[in-house]
Amino acid sequence: YWLRWKEAYAHPEAGHNVLLRELGQLCNKERLLEIVHDFTVFDAGIRKTCRHSQYFGVVAAQESVLRREGGILWHTQGSGKSLIMVWLAKWIREHVADSRVLIVTDRTELDEQIEKVFRGVSEEIYRTKSGADLVRVLNANEEWLIGSLIHKFCASEEGDIDAFIADIRKSLPKGFRAKGDVFVFVDECHRTQSGKLHEAMKALLPDALLLGFTGTPLLKSDKRRSIETFGPYIHTYKYDEAVRDGVVLDLRYEARDIDQRITSQAKVDQWFELKTQGLTDVAKAQLKQRWGTMQKVLSARDRLETIVADIMMDMETRDRLKSGHGNAILVSGSIYSACRFFEMFQQTDLANKCAIVTSYQPSPADIKGEETGEGLTEKLRQYGIYRKMLAAHFDEPEDTAMYKVERFEQEVKKRFIEEPGQMKLLIVVDKLLTGFDAPAATYLYIDKQMQDHGLFQAICRVNRLDGEDKEYGYIIDYKDLFRSLEQSITDYTGEAFAGYDEADVKGLLKDRLRQGRERLEETREAIIALCEPVEPPRDTPAYLRFFCAAESGNAEQLKGNEPKRVALYKLAAAFLRAYANLANEMAEAGYSRAEAQAIRAEVDHYEKVREEVKLASGDYVDMKMYEPAMRHLLDTYIRAEESEELSAFDDLTLVQLIVERGDGAVESLPDGIRNNQEAMAETIENNVRRLIIDEMAVNPKYYEKMSALLDALILQRKQEAMDYKAYLARIVELTTKVSRPETQAYPLAINTSARRALYENLKDVVGLREGLGQIAESRGNAAEDAAVALDRSIRDVKKDGWRENRFKQIEVRNAVKRVLGNEDGLVDTIFEIVKNQREY
Repeated sequence: YWLRWKEAYAHPEAGHNVLLRELGQLCNKERLLEIVHDFTVFDAGIRKTCRHSQYFGVVAAQESVLRREGGILWHTQGSGKSLIMVWLAKWIREHVADSRVLIVTDRTELDEQIEKVFRGVSEEIYRTKSGADLVRVLNANEEWLIGSLIHKFCASEEGDIDAFIADIRKSLPKGFRAKGDVFVFVDECHRTQSGKLHEAMKALLPDALLLGFTGTPLLKSDKRRSIETFGPYIHTYKYDEAVRDGVVLDLRYEARDIDQRITSQAKVDQWFELKTQGLTDVAKAQLKQRWGTMQKVLSARDRLETIVADIMMDMETRDRLKSGHGNAILVSGSIYSACRFFEMFQQTDLANKCAIVTSYQPSPADIKGEETGEGLTEKLRQYGIYRKMLAAHFDEPEDTAMYKVERFEQEVKKRFIEEPGQMKLLIVVDKLLTGFDAPAATYLYIDKQMQDHGLFQAICRVNRLDGEDKEYGYIIDYKDLFRSLEQSITDYTGEAFAGYDEADVKGLLKDRLRQGRERLEETREAIIALCEPVEPPRDTPAYLRFFCAAESGNAEQLKGNEPKRVALYKLAAAFLRAYANLANEMAEAGYSRAEAQAIRAEVDHYEKVREEVKLASGDYVDMKMYEPAMRHLLDTYIRAEESEELSAFDDLTLVQLIVERGDGAVESLPDGIRNNQEAMAETIENNVRRLIIDEMAVNPKYYEKMSALLDALILQRKQEAMDYKAYLARIVELTTKVSRPETQAYPLAINTSARRALYENLKDVVGLREGLGQIAESRGNAAEDAAVALDRSIRDVKKDGWRENRFKQIEVRNAVKRVLGNEDGLVDTIFEIVKNQREY
């Protein structure tokens, strides 16, 4: 993983050499020591350091602190603002005498998130429970790091500043003066009420320095007031910069027209065909079967039901949602609508994989006087749905479960973050739209009127990085917030973002179809360019020669071509994902039927090349964990028939299959390899060679012999000195020897892998018996005696984790020396072999 360091000044001698420039900037003595001392934290055991944006943000803030000047840090959502607070607070603590830091937030999620980050770096933050508690703590000088949550003072999602201030004032003792030199960090300082908060803080802490932090741009109407209130921008890091640096993901936007148009069965069928036109016949048939069941539940005459149907279709056809690697958030217009959405999703495959998270807490007082005798009112229905959801989650009666909303919220959030395949959709109204970090969240569905800060923060829930298969965050807008459907525009800086200066939000949202086409063409060109040097006729053997080895089984060529293979795997996967994202909308993206078919054929071709190269090189052994996601995309959009054959490699390697099934193993290989004898021979030889290379350090002498046998067999095959059947029998026999050394004849006491390795590498040592002395029992065979004595001696002294500890290593080396004597060369050789034994 490589992240660029960006800075204007560089050492003159670096010239135009980018690597030298950036290493000079990052690794000059002063800077390196500063980063180690001031910008390194262990967050829950994981060592973290700063990106260039965080470094320069903190340095600029440090200068403001020393000048005693307030100001605003605007670092976009998802770029690590919490860690900036940590590094700045720790620096203030160290460099300003008697300093204390108060962090003020106005949402529970932000308060919890900040506490989690500080706790992760072993800094206890005291979270005040009320205004009186805040006054008490400021008056005591015991806690240096304090958190205060405005949200506690009112029921709404955005805290009530007036109530917060009133609560503080009534608790103030006469002549109150806060102890210490107080620095106040105001998180999300863009809020409209931040001016009042600033005044209150200045009244409470007249000598304190206030610093504002925000992840969203300031509104045009607020800019002047905010800058007058807090001071000028100390440092900015805008969204488009963060995307360019690979810190957050680009966002793809799509307004979807949801009206009650799907009324007749014919229209439902037409809609289904349109939504699934890029699927394989098998995938379409399977989906149709499930869809039939769902259609019985949803009449699709209700607007909310149409949205549910639309989201369920995405769950079946969109890569990240289908694979379970990613999940989604649905923003509903009201708590009642959220409850209705939930009820409908419970009738689909999302039952038990979906939850509502809102500020609502069911209470019997909610439904007093709601019994009308004319069916359930909205309040009664909301109350009933919430109780049922909580009872099902906790598996207990509704009357007790209804009081566990907070615990329910914590548990479903945890599942959403840690097990995206098990919690695929959260339905929210206002909650979780700020300060909620869930890297797996990939789709945000909006069915609520939103604008400016609320919208900006909401869409940034899906911009976090999360593995290679998450290339973008997707925003699906059912309210047409930018009136793009109405006006056919793809400029998303007006309407719902009209409160911002255009420059502050430019490039934040991009049209999904247009960008999808660009991405498809980009990945297509890249993979064609990579494969261009492959020799005609560009059949399987030609691709294997180019990506694996020109000479079959050549270890150096196999290793040397590894970067090309890695590029092929990444580009083929990216091409497949880019196609899958548009497969059902190729016409809308501007492709003719013929062009769409040609691209599908190309995706199929390069996917087969990827599969064959991966098998022929033996790389598939290291890539197993990535395969299920690729498999589901292939099955859905390209072809389903080969999956069963290839699934043989999910549990066994090709070498293991050959050992188990003999020459019958070749039936599991893809057609391109199986139907070409040369390609098949090269695939088996490369896999055997790879195993030899991997195991060489474990037992050098044995695998050198195996390597020589493989070389001789390859030479015979190339000289056409044996027929194909005889070759297959010989390669199967050799494969068994390579993968199962225990099948060879060894003395009786040489009965473990480690003893076999020691025996093989000692049996040709001249004068071994003389060096053994009295330590080894005599069985007549010096190598056997030495191997057994070494094995026992090593097991007697080796301690847990001995390879990572120099002193423990010396003990093991001394154990080897006691058996073999003072021949340092031999001791070192055997000690290296010992280090590579899995048994030790």
